Amino acid sequence: MRITDLLDIKSIVLGAVPKDKSEAIELLVGLLDAAGRLTDVAAYKADILKREEQAPTAIEEGIVIPHAKSEAVKTPGLAAITVPGGIDCNSLDGLPSNLFFMIAAPKGGNDFHLKALSSLSVLLMNEEFRNELLAAKSPEQFINVIQKAEDAKESEKKKETAPSSITSKILAVTACPTGIAHTFMAAEALEQKGKEMGVWLKAETNGSGGVENMLTKQEIAEADGIIIAADKNVEMARFDGKPVLRVKVADGIHKPGELIQKILDNKAPAYHHDGSVNDADEAGGSESIGRKLYKHMMNGVSHMLPFVIGGGICIALSFLLDDYAINPANFGSNTPVAAWFMNLGGYAFSFMLPILAGFIAQSIADRPGLIVGFVGGFIANLGMTFSQPGGDVSGGFLGALLAGFIAGYLMLLLRKICNNLPKALEGVKPVLIYPLGGLILIGVIMCAINPFMGIINNSLSNGLSAMGGGSKVILGLLLAGMMAVDMGGPVNKAAYVFGTASIASGNFDVMAAVMIGGMAPPIAIALATTFFKKKFTENERKSGPVNYIMGLCFITEGAIPFAASDPLRVIPACVIGSGVAGALSMAFGCTLRAPHGGIFVFPVVGNVFMYLIALVIGSIAGMFMLALLKKNK
Repeated sequence: MRITDLLDIKSIVLGAVPKDKSEAIELLVGLLDAAGRLTDVAAYKADILKREEQAPTAIEEGIVIPHAKSEAVKTPGLAAITVPGGIDCNSLDGLPSNLFFMIAAPKGGNDFHLKALSSLSVLLMNEEFRNELLAAKSPEQFINVIQKAEDAKESEKKKETAPSSITSKILAVTACPTGIAHTFMAAEALEQKGKEMGVWLKAETNGSGGVENMLTKQEIAEADGIIIAADKNVEMARFDGKPVLRVKVADGIHKPGELIQKILDNKAPAYHHDGSVNDADEAGGSESIGRKLYKHMMNGVSHMLPFVIGGGICIALSFLLDDYAINPANFGSNTPVAAWFMNLGGYAFSFMLPILAGFIAQSIADRPGLIVGFVGGFIANLGMTFSQPGGDVSGGFLGALLAGFIAGYLMLLLRKICNNLPKALEGVKPVLIYPLGGLILIGVIMCAINPFMGIINNSLSNGLSAMGGGSKVILGLLLAGMMAVDMGGPVNKAAYVFGTASIASGNFDVMAAVMIGGMAPPIAIALATTFFKKKFTENERKSGPVNYIMGLCFITEGAIPFAASDPLRVIPACVIGSGVAGALSMAFGCTLRAPHGGIFVFPVVGNVFMYLIALVIGSIAGMFMLALLKKNK
């Protein structure tokens, strides 16, 4: 299907004068509706705006391409407007936008809208083509300009064959985070510049619809060099030993000649794959160390999230289905049904930290890092030491994070060392040397690290005991704040153990402050994802509401994925919210005789109404701190 088949004279307006981007989108949606493409205007507009929240569709050179797959689309279509005066649409080059195309695609269909985007992006790379569109005097002329360009493009493709005698052969891979316009624009720019310079150049695109124009083994073997113009990770192992130039995708669009010339001048360094999934080229410098670490961490967090949610909901159900009066100390496991849900959720939680560490290590070192990361995370959670092989003080999620990174980079080091082994041992490495050597090394390292967690815990417990007779409000603020520091780790556990020990001595107000401090972080995060949506990614917004349940059930671990993905902002915000809640709980004289249970033990809370007020105020304080500290996504 051609672009001109999707355009209707009714869906084109030339010389439009919208005041801003919002008004331009309103006009484009109306044009699609006028052309009979939509079944529900409001629903389609909502889908367009949702897509705009993910990433701007204003590209460069005055081009804007809003698009969406929607159930409100009856048939695929395009709408277009020209805005001679230009309006600010937050484009990548900071210039006003004057040429708009809106793409409507039915949901559940094929990847039509991606193909249309790629075709449009390629055509719009040509400045003369853009100028002709802006100069069109009627919708008919506007369509004729596109038809002429499409005909020329198709004719050009039919004639494209590799020259019989090739002096230089260059390959390219292009990719952007969304895998849409920039991906194809960079590929087009490189291929066109290659033709101008008399160089045979083939570009592979890593778009949202998958890899297209994939480079073959033979092409890679015969290539003089490879240009990687990408803002996300691409498969690099296949380029081992070849000259590789790695740059941002924008450089592929704006500096194609310069990049090609570097390959021709042999200025691209030889690439050597070290086994890392996210291996970066030495000369590229396209990603900071912090960004790489963030990607590794998010790989672990994304795999851990289902365990947190599934396990947390099961534990919540165990409290809902139990009878507190049977045995308050065993609340959550008194009845067979409650015990079943409690155990099921506990089993899921037991996998949570090994999964986190394992997939961080896998992101760094590929498959060899997976087993070492899993075991490292398990050892951290268990608290295994040389003197206590069966486990001592748990390292919590911070220990598992550390174990994942240690395991990943440890395996990269081990693989480099093994590169010097004889070729005959090549088959033994993945099945014996890597897993055995990695396990022994991670075991030694984590057993050496875990005792420090115990020292931290003991120091915190001793400090808390010393100040127990001091200000109750300060103690409540401190204990509750500690519950949010590492959410299940040594600091959290130190505060919790202190709270449970206080029950035995009759200090029920301490346990009340501890529990409310553990309830506030998930609720604050759930509130923030509800009322400050722009501060979170789409996946975070979807999983955020689950934290209402997690928080009310005193499952602080529900906040871990959010804390792990943005610790410098989320943890301080949660600590403040928990601290406020704990201080108010102490100030109101609230008490708690149960060591767990969340909202389900509120019937045994002393001064329960003010306890609820303290929880609400602390959670709202945490929400506003998150809104203040976090950047828009």
